[in-house]
This record gives sequence, structure tokens and C-alpha cells, in this order.
Amino acid sequence: MDTTKILVTDPLAPQGMEVFARAPGFKVDEKIGLKAPEIKKIIGDYHGWVLRSGSKVTADILENAGNLKVIGRAGIGVENIDVEAASKRGIVVMNTPGGNNVTTAEHTISLMLSLARHIPQAVASLKSGKWERQKFVGIEVCNKTLGIIGLGNVGRIVAERALGFRMKVLAFDPFVQPESAARMGVEMASLDEIYARSDFITVHVPLTNETRGLIGRETFARMKKGVRIVNCARGGIVDENDLAEAIRQGQVAGAALDVYVDEPPPPDHPLVRMEQVVTTPHLGASTDEAQLNVAIAVAEQMVDFLVRGVIRYAVNVPSVSPELLSALRPYLTLGEKLGSLQVQMLARLPQEVHIEYAGEVTQYDVAPLTLAVLKGILTPMMESSVNYVNAPLVARERGIKVIESKSSRASDFASSINLKVKTKDRDLEVEGAIFGSKHPRIVKINGFYLEAVPEGYILILHNRDVPGVVGAVGTLLGQKGINIAGMELGREKVGGMAISCIHVDDAIPKETLEALRGLPAIVTAELVKL
Repeated sequence: MDTTKILVTDPLAPQGMEVFARAPGFKVDEKIGLKAPEIKKIIGDYHGWVLRSGSKVTADILENAGNLKVIGRAGIGVENIDVEAASKRGIVVMNTPGGNNVTTAEHTISLMLSLARHIPQAVASLKSGKWERQKFVGIEVCNKTLGIIGLGNVGRIVAERALGFRMKVLAFDPFVQPESAARMGVEMASLDEIYARSDFITVHVPLTNETRGLIGRETFARMKKGVRIVNCARGGIVDENDLAEAIRQGQVAGAALDVYVDEPPPPDHPLVRMEQVVTTPHLGASTDEAQLNVAIAVAEQMVDFLVRGVIRYAVNVPSVSPELLSALRPYLTLGEKLGSLQVQMLARLPQEVHIEYAGEVTQYDVAPLTLAVLKGILTPMMESSVNYVNAPLVARERGIKVIESKSSRASDFASSINLKVKTKDRDLEVEGAIFGSKHPRIVKINGFYLEAVPEGYILILHNRDVPGVVGAVGTLLGQKGINIAGMELGREKVGGMAISCIHVDDAIPKETLEALRGLPAIVTAELVKL
């Protein structure tokens, strides 16, 4: 029997190691703390790689991963894994959704209580030999208002626990129906209402272009004086420099942070040194129960895949046979990219999704492709990872109606996927096709034909078809130091409306997007990342 070799580069609970030990023909090498060059030298010997947040999977490392079939992330986040590079090499990336939800929510509540009662500061004072009762007078959380930004898996648990403390709970989440929140005892509110009414504010959203710096100088100015901020989600959602300044000015009474832009933060970081700030070293998922749950789960998932070909909780492929997966892989990539493009252009989740498959792809079971589209739609907007298993459930919870059909209509392409989405006030239609045997392309956006590669940052412009638009856009981007990597154009007719897909090397700041929208002839300007 051939030996199946597993590399473990981050600490894994012994119970997870035992799962591998019980599997016939498996050999596990536990090599904690290896640097990237060291991993690159040895990764070619392994069929599976287990890691947590301490290791980083890069395209450079994967170039040497000739035998690697699966990467298992013992946890929910996959920000440290180049999923696209893994997908291109046919490597399955799995995570363990749900294992950390309760743990992260409880840590949020713990930080909120510590912040209200100055517990860490009082402990440090007493241990230093002081008795400073008057210095550490706190506040009750009972009857206070908690504002939750992001009412997903973790946010819901935080809300339930806070209601148990008899707090008034407000929540902002454009993807949750007010009726669903009301059943929990939570009042849905706008961000401005959250800022104006909350005594405590906690964030539970993903770090995206839209949420980076979501809470900063301008938002602090709109908050109730003396508000307290908690962040156990992702570093960068709360602007750290602006938070430090708001605390110095007395607008913010204090903050509790478990995550930072740079981890670990430098010793002279202003927030780490502030007495009003409670800091922990990214402990949101660090409990015995969570470590045990994710260790066993990731090991069982990887064994199931490597022994029986069963795929569970993969972030880049659905649960299908290896043979079908080989045929569907280009379409899965295309479907997910189309879904992601749609929701980023809309900046909100749709109410209805119509997916039409045409051409050769209709000979296959297209259910996995629909899952890919839903995953693409949901991922940019969700606080926790969406995968091929939970995407339908998450869509139903958000009230999204999904209509799937196969078409026999004549098409310009051998196979195509047409995606129409509807919100309360806007419809959007995109179409994609596979060029050659495996190259996905965006071929139509709202009736405009073009041929765009769905990768990286893309600036999508709707404009009037008049001379000088491309030059004006290029000049503005050049002045802002943003390099153009490629461009595709489409138009309805001479002098009518046109569309431009401009590939750029880096994210475009919000101020630059606003400047683009102010250019003559530009109707809309949206940045997406695929």
C-alpha cells in the first residue's frame, strides 16, 4: 500500500493527530514553525497539508507541490491561503466552518465585560501591590445599548448572549430580514442609528474593500460620546490610528481588541500602550473546545477525501466525484466569478437569482455550478466563510430566491452561463463562457458584449460613448499612482452608452473612485476583485 503523507505546520490538538494515525497507510510529519523557504523544499513529498493561521500558503510554495491534493485549514478563515493558486493546481482547500462561532462570540462578550469593568487593568494594579478601588469604577451593561455590525453566525450568538444581560440590541446587516431579527429580540437599524444610539459597538463583518476602515474618524464623530468599541473580527475594520485619537479626545471611552492590522502589533503601538484599551493576542478561536472541534473535523475531512474521494467543506470545489470535478472545474470557476462580480457591482445581496445554462455544459448535472454561483454571490458579503455545503442554507436564510434552468437556445459560445439578479431597485445581467477548454471569460454585462478575464482588481465603468473618456480615466489613474494592466471595451452603438473593464494592479481608494465618478461622461464607476 502506498503511503499517504500529511504535513502539519501549525499546532493541532492530539485528537486530530489520532484521526490520521488510525487511517491505514497514513504517515504524519509534525513540523511546527517552518519558514516559507523550508516548506517549499519539502512540500512536494506530501499529499495533504494541515495548517492554522500561523502558516501561509503562497503560489510560490505550491509550485513545488507536485503531489499535494488537499490543504486543510483547522479553522474558518482562509486569508492565509492563496485559494486561487491552489485551485489552478487542482488542490482542494478545506476549512472547518462553525467550529469557532461560539468561542469567538463568547470572547467578544468577555472583552465587552472586561472593558465595562476595567478588569485587566484592575488585575494588573492589584498584582503590582496597589489597592485602587476608586480608579477602576466601571459601568453596568444591563439596560445599555449594544450595536452589532454584522448579524451573521457570530453576530447572532453575541446578540443572544447580550439579550441575556438585558441589553438593548441593535444590529446593522443589509442581508438579514427585519422579521428574522425581530424573532430574536433584535432591532434592525441603519449604521447612523447604530452610531448615534449605542453605548457599545462590536463588529462582525469580513474585511473587504467596503469594510476596511469602516469605523474611523468620521464615524467616531457621529457616535454617542463615551462609546466603547469591541473588535474580534478582523484588523483594519476599525482604523487604529483614528481610534487612538478618538480615545485621546474623550469621544471614545475605551476599546477592546483581539485583532490588529499587523499581527503581532509592534510594542510601541499606541492602542497597546493605552490604559483605556483591553488587548488580547487574537484569542477569538482559542478555547480547548474549539481547538478540539476543528482538529478532529479537519483530520476527518482530509482522510475522507484522500481515502474515498469524498469532499466536505471545501471552499474551492463542491462535493462531487473526481471524474465530474475534472469536467466541471472551469465552469465552477466561471460560475463563482460571475456571482462575485454581480454582488460587488450591486453592493448588496439580491432577492432573486436566475441562472441559465446553455450549450455543452447542460449535459452535466449543473447543481454544483449553481452552488458555485451562490458561493460567489455570498462570499464577499459574509462575515464567515461560505462554502459549497452551506451556500444554499445561507441563501435561504437571507431570503434569496434561486431559479435554475437549462436552455436549448442558440448561443454564440459552445457553453455559457447567464446570470440575472434582482434587488428592490436594480437588475443586473452578466454572462460568461469558457474559451478553449478551461479559460473563463466575462462576455456580456447588461447587454454590452466584451471579452474580459475575470481575475484581480477590475474597474468597471459605464459611460457615454464620446471621445476622450479613456484618456481622462487613464490620466486620473496615473496621477494617483494606479497602474493599468489591461482593458476591455464594449458599446451598444456609436454615440450611445459604453462599458469599460479596466484591470488595475492594486485596489483603488474610495476618494479616487469618487473622482472617477465626477469625470465628464462617466455614469457609474465600480471596483470589483475577482
